[in-house]
Amino acid sequence: MSAARAENHATSLPSSPKRDHLVTTAWQLFYRDGYRAVGIDTLLAEAGVAKMTLYNHFASKEELIVAVLEERSALLQRTLDAALIDAGKTPARQVGAVFDGLKKFFESDEFKGCAFIRALSEYPDPKHPIHQAAWSHKRAVNSRFLAIAKNAGAKNPASVADTISLLVDGAIVAAHATGSSDSANQARSAALSLLKLASE
Repeated sequence: MSAARAENHATSLPSSPKRDHLVTTAWQLFYRDGYRAVGIDTLLAEAGVAKMTLYNHFASKEELIVAVLEERSALLQRTLDAALIDAGKTPARQVGAVFDGLKKFFESDEFKGCAFIRALSEYPDPKHPIHQAAWSHKRAVNSRFLAIAKNAGAKNPASVADTISLLVDGAIVAAHATGSSDSANQARSAALSLLKLASE
């Protein structure tokens, strides 16, 4: 299914308790076990719904995955924006807040890596709707870093934003691989040093 078709189908259907329940259940399974590993039968059994209910809301499993990623992205963007507001207008404090939030996430029982990196890995074709949904989230987060870099007076704000994004993703992968939250502290220090140097 094309990205446009998936988006049109998803937006043409209103939210409902059953749809929300499917998306929530799917998120829990996909994040725990992976997108391709979770079959429709497993999802239906876990959600306690009939196959017809699933296909009344989503044309395919892939469309469901796109919906899960989009809703998760919206939630994470709201969380990030709230953290940035709480941090104040100082760019260094905002960057620090990003990595402080990551550290708390790494230390939580919920943490199992990045759902969006996993989606990009499992669906590597850049034209695939799932890949596009995951990459769209990464770019949305990057736009916050770009705004911070511009506010800091960075000479090349796009490069600074891209590097902070790399530090975030690297910290996530390292934390997932090692079970340690130390990568958040290391990435935080690197990002703050970068921001300072780029603004001098």
